[in-house]
Amino acid sequence: MKAEAPVVARTHGIVGLTTCACLIAFYAAGEPFGIINDIGNALLGVLSAALAWLLRTTTSLGTSSPTRRSVLFGVAVVGAVLTVVGTVLVVADITGFYLAGLWSSFGFALIGVWLVGISRLGLPRLPRAALVAGLVMLLGLVGVPGIVMGLDDMDNAPAWTFVAGLSWAGTYLLFPVWSLRLAGQDRTERRS
Repeated sequence: MKAEAPVVARTHGIVGLTTCACLIAFYAAGEPFGIINDIGNALLGVLSAALAWLLRTTTSLGTSSPTRRSVLFGVAVVGAVLTVVGTVLVVADITGFYLAGLWSSFGFALIGVWLVGISRLGLPRLPRAALVAGLVMLLGLVGVPGIVMGLDDMDNAPAWTFVAGLSWAGTYLLFPVWSLRLAGQDRTERRS
């Protein structure tokens, strides 16, 4: 693993858990926690792309083809861009939070594709945790028809769109915890 990867993984984990805490604080106390959460979403997406970049050439991915690793990295980058789109939509007041959240959860679902992919490529660092986090994040794909339909009213949204909301458990909890464990595992390996 590249020397920068543990730092990015640790930062990713902290940003993810902090962004989750800000969402909870927003529902409990209101602003400024909502805007902090929105910006945290974009930052978490960008850090996810950075982590994908740093892990894309790691030798621990075994003999998987460079093309497959590049495709997975590309999917993670597209996902990161979509997380930023979601943030821009809500912060610039172009859409409400619901439609912007569908965009962001779509982006994180694509990052989940990357996580599932690297868990299947033989990354020896916590493959089951990466797989589970990625699979939960993939639930964000359920919201894509809601994006196409322009759904932006949570009170009138079809029940199936709420399945996409479950993806946030992977994005805000499972993925950041995986990142922190990845960073900690690297530190343990260097001491050995």
